[in-house]
Amino acid sequence: MLSLIAVQAAATDVATLRNGFTIRHESRAPLGESTRLFLTPDGSSFIDVPTAEIVQIEHDMTPAPAPPPAPDILTTVPAPVATPGVPVRSSSSPVDVGRVVTDISGRYRLDPDLVNSVIRAESGFKVHAVSPKGAQGLMQLMPGTASKLGVPDAFDPEANVDGGTRYLRELLERYNFDLIKALAAYNAGPHRVEQYGGVPPYLETRKYVASIVRDFNRKKLAQQKAAKTAVSKPQTKVAAAAKKPAPATGN
Repeated sequence: MLSLIAVQAAATDVATLRNGFTIRHESRAPLGESTRLFLTPDGSSFIDVPTAEIVQIEHDMTPAPAPPPAPDILTTVPAPVATPGVPVRSSSSPVDVGRVVTDISGRYRLDPDLVNSVIRAESGFKVHAVSPKGAQGLMQLMPGTASKLGVPDAFDPEANVDGGTRYLRELLERYNFDLIKALAAYNAGPHRVEQYGGVPPYLETRKYVASIVRDFNRKKLAQQKAAKTAVSKPQTKVAAAAKKPAPATGN
């Protein structure tokens, strides 16, 4: 199983893996039994892949999509545009999507950052999003899928995220927690993943998986930097206190 890390635009080479997934990258370096693929020129974004999983590496200048802008997690549900045959949930009250995702991710034992990354790729955090194929809401549930998951209103943020997160958990279990296959199945359907033995050869699905992995990686790198900063500050203060001379005492 691959590390949950990124695929980056403006790459110069493409690595093809045994599961059918491809990773565009700027450069690479061996790390024991793994190979580190650097996805940006400055090396700030990378993925560690078991070397045995790499089938071939070829030159490729095809750009991957740029990451979408960060959303305002605390959103106000706008009045939806009426769509024939599509039920709408009218509400003007604020929806704390961040809280909803955190609560429901804990319920299904998933990382809320992962669920947020899926929502970003699916709907851009638009509660009333409707795709050309008819997928609805934050996690873009098809009406048939929503019905099977027991989601009566796909435009209800809590019901939608609950159904989508539960479905993602089911896919992870189905593919023995191979995240790449689970994400591909969420986008293209499990039958396509099983048909091709991995990520199907659809540009839309490959871009979809890549964008989620890249977004999740960006969040984790930011968290690591913040954690290092938080740890170093107290140490600096302790060091400064140790150098401070003891106050003089008079007789």
